[in-house]
Amino acid sequence: MRATERHGSVSHKFVEQPVEAPGSYGFPSIHNVAIQGEHLSPHNFEQYESSSATSKYHVQSSPSSLSFSAHGSPTSQPDMQSYQSSGSPLNQSCLTNDVGGLSLKIRELESLLLGNESDVLDIYGITSQVKHDQDLSGEQNWKQMMGMISKGDLKEVLCACAEALAENDMSTTEWLMSNLHQMVSVSGEPVQRLGAYMLEGLVARLASTGSCIYASLRCKEPASAELLSYMHILYEICPYFKFGYMSANGAIAEAMKDESRVHIIDFQIAQGSQWITLIQALASRPGGPPHIRLTGIDDSTSAYARGGGLDLVGKRLSRLAESYKVPFEFHAAGISASEVQLEDLAVQTGEALAVNFAFTLHHMPDESVSIENHRDRLLRVVKSLSPKVVTLVEQESNTNTAPFCPRFTEAFSYYGAIFDSIDAALPREHKERINVEQHCLAREIVNIIACEGVERVERTELLSKWRSRFMMAGFSPYPLSSIINATIKTLLQSYSEKYTLEERDGALYLGWKNQALVACCAWR
Repeated sequence: MRATERHGSVSHKFVEQPVEAPGSYGFPSIHNVAIQGEHLSPHNFEQYESSSATSKYHVQSSPSSLSFSAHGSPTSQPDMQSYQSSGSPLNQSCLTNDVGGLSLKIRELESLLLGNESDVLDIYGITSQVKHDQDLSGEQNWKQMMGMISKGDLKEVLCACAEALAENDMSTTEWLMSNLHQMVSVSGEPVQRLGAYMLEGLVARLASTGSCIYASLRCKEPASAELLSYMHILYEICPYFKFGYMSANGAIAEAMKDESRVHIIDFQIAQGSQWITLIQALASRPGGPPHIRLTGIDDSTSAYARGGGLDLVGKRLSRLAESYKVPFEFHAAGISASEVQLEDLAVQTGEALAVNFAFTLHHMPDESVSIENHRDRLLRVVKSLSPKVVTLVEQESNTNTAPFCPRFTEAFSYYGAIFDSIDAALPREHKERINVEQHCLAREIVNIIACEGVERVERTELLSKWRSRFMMAGFSPYPLSSIINATIKTLLQSYSEKYTLEERDGALYLGWKNQALVACCAWR
């Protein structure tokens, strides 16, 4: 995405519209959205047969991005497996498009998500022996918690509940959960909506159901076309993904300005939407466009949201490149990024190489999870290829090695800013807002809170930590140009003035108010 690209105002007609360059989220896989000029309507996708809602729910065995991610991140969707829920049967989809019945559906979702007071304690078969458990740690603590509850201080009550759970204080945990149930709402203020999903994460952690993270949301998985529409909405109303893709594309275009043969390796290709504007920009390059070869890495779990295999991505981008008279090849590598070996990348002599890590490296297990440490291994593999440029786009948050309570507080602050920015862009009564937050963000939140070890795949790090990893792998910084900065500033004019852009140490940071949310940098 180049500085010459025009950016219109944010559209509020989200469904059945062409998209300029949507991506996954990450946040789940926000890559998985329509390609410009070719909207991916429901008939473009394989129809997945939804099982009738009984006491068994289909869940994803391992979260994937559209993290904000691109594994679920708005990137890939995990494999499905059957999970026996101990809750009440779900007889219909959690949400419908019936505007007139929206209030009823909101109450129904809250009931399914949070249960009633007794469900909060007993839905997973937890025995509530509050009176027989240990007493509260003292009259002072009791008064302090009562004060937080009476003041309606949701953040403090949530954090107190997380601390009690971490200390294995079951009586206090269950008592606070009972009170929190009355304080959260999926249709309330941003903090109440976030609180609903954080409470769900605490309940799942208490019941040791982290491995059944998706079942704990107790809502039927949407059809692939519906999921795309939710990702599309998130992509349009918030600039996080556009910022990341534009910054990365700008660095790649600048590094390749004099090259005749370019090979781009994308470690989370998903829909391939990031590359639309880059192909268009290179087509108008003085002297003619280069020959482009794109290697797209993505495992089979992305097929659900994409509606098919990687061949779909290759065909769409090939048609686009042909229309702009850009020589183009697509190489599909249908494997998980953590499994990539040197031979999978099909690097050829005479090519200038660019490597893209957009909202994907934080899903790679590091030394704290596995002795293989795929996070650093991948960087060493890429460095051995001598690329001209490597781009990194990641969430500016520390949820990797942080202990549970600090991680919980970090998640509250980070996703609190996200929910607040959504509230500023999308009317609270918008019938799709709950769908966007539930299917594009809630899964990440619950995974961060309820899971540990290999089951916790949302493991973001601050850019300072990524910088250390890249330098240990032998990379040196490739400062982003002022042109990219100016292009992003133009983009942000279409959004709320509360978004912030900061350039620091050759990297760009996009934030909401005082909270940095996404960072982008380049290496060589």
